[in-house]
Amino acid sequence: MLSINTKTIVSVFAVCLAVAALWACYPKRVGPIGSEGRRLSWNEMNIDQRKAHMKRFVLPQAAELFASWRPERFAAVDCRLCHGEDARSGRFQMPTAHLPRLSGELLLGPEFEKYPETTRLKLDRLVPMMSKALGKKKFSLITRRGFGCYSCHLGPSGPMYGN
Repeated sequence: MLSINTKTIVSVFAVCLAVAALWACYPKRVGPIGSEGRRLSWNEMNIDQRKAHMKRFVLPQAAELFASWRPERFAAVDCRLCHGEDARSGRFQMPTAHLPRLSGELLLGPEFEKYPETTRLKLDRLVPMMSKALGKKKFSLITRRGFGCYSCHLGPSGPMYGN
């Protein structure tokens, strides 16, 4: 009969917990390899690296998502979908007034009431896709931090929830 002492079990559990915690650390390194030989996080990328990352990873995923949802409206998607005409002049600041302003309510009650399908699509598919592509933690209702609706949309009086 095998006998494993409690100290060994606790040690193995602690190591597993530490590995899991490190694996869950944000920001994730999703960019190109930097000068130190490791991938860059979104915040470490320069503007050209960010543009390349958006073009290579984010835009194709967003285009596919929107085209599968409403193909007649989103047959052709480019940077202006999210960034508006500012994208033509190289301004990509987010959140942006180009997108509709949201109610400011944490649980998006008015948005669900007026646009339930759109709100559900963005919460269930777009926000997780974008947070993963940018290597950012998804918005938490508890901490009110992370990548979420207000990372792109302004609230009634401007940026909200740390954006």
